Amino acid sequence: MLLPKRILYLQTEDWAFLLHRLPMSRAARDAGFEVHVATRIGERLADIEAEGFIAHHVGWTRGSRSPLDTLSAVRQIRGIINNVQPAILHNVAIKPTLVGSVASLGIPSLGVVNSIAGLGSAFLSTALHKRLMAWGLGKTMRLLMNRRNVQTVVQNPDDEAFLLRLGVNAGRIQRIAGSGVDTKFYQPTPEPEGPITVTFVGRMLEDKGVRALVEAHQLLSHKGSAPRLVLAGTPDPENPTSISEQQLRDWDALDKLEWRGNVSDIRGLWQESHIAALPSRREGLPKSLLEAAACGRPMIASDAPGCREIAVNGETALTHRVDDASAIADAIERLTNDHALRATFANAARQRVVEKFSEQIIGAQTVALYEEVMPRR
Repeated sequence: MLLPKRILYLQTEDWAFLLHRLPMSRAARDAGFEVHVATRIGERLADIEAEGFIAHHVGWTRGSRSPLDTLSAVRQIRGIINNVQPAILHNVAIKPTLVGSVASLGIPSLGVVNSIAGLGSAFLSTALHKRLMAWGLGKTMRLLMNRRNVQTVVQNPDDEAFLLRLGVNAGRIQRIAGSGVDTKFYQPTPEPEGPITVTFVGRMLEDKGVRALVEAHQLLSHKGSAPRLVLAGTPDPENPTSISEQQLRDWDALDKLEWRGNVSDIRGLWQESHIAALPSRREGLPKSLLEAAACGRPMIASDAPGCREIAVNGETALTHRVDDASAIADAIERLTNDHALRATFANAARQRVVEKFSEQIIGAQTVALYEEVMPRR
């Protein structure tokens, strides 16, 4: 007999859950699951409860490395698990995967799903202490992910290959491409009138390639051929690669460059943009590019894991080497000056999202995984 269909999502921040996991949690709800969300509750409690979900506060700090903070989080999450009695615990991102997995030890009636959306700054850094940390994380992840009733979801083949190299069993890994895009809400629109606008949407991080994008814009400015550049997003002080607000204000003062901070109307932002840019060092599957593609916008992106799943060079996008400002500038200049190429990429991008990344497709795949993982009494 199946256990009661009750699922507990574990994510660090309430806003991150709503931003990245809403389509799949709605799919679970519509499939008959009672949905619980364990996260640090900030200002979005009402939004979570409006979906019919039950929220549970976790008093942790996303960027904390303190063993005492980690132990406290494990105890809190274990208490929530004991209280909720879910059939499935879905850990989202690396920290919840580690902490949630430890908290779930010794509960045979609990199926565990981990979602790894990109590998995070710990695995990207070349600093010795970060490399040692990554080595220890890798060993721990292998042990936790190879347990019975555990499946780990990755969003691209590069992350799947990484987990296999860590020693995670192939049968414990599932590849599901993102969280799903609402292709009815995000609809293609004609290019706007006025000067060409290149737009970046995301956190203001070095790892997202923001600095290289600004450097590329300045190279074009010196040539007198820079389009308008819009940066939409905020710093993330808990991320070690966050760009300071003062640096962003300095960039905002540059000619043809605008830092807007947080933008709630992403659909409207893409309607006033011509080109989407994401020069990231590594992604799971970038939500910003998926939404831009659904809106029929051509892309410029790094040839990096995650990005290349939606930004296909010569088909939906022009791609470039990571952290190469000169290559980014060349791509911007070429796409800015070629209306026909932008139109070709735009149509192909929209089609790719509809065929591979819609919330209906991803939701069905996710619910099927839940049914597979859910233990039987």
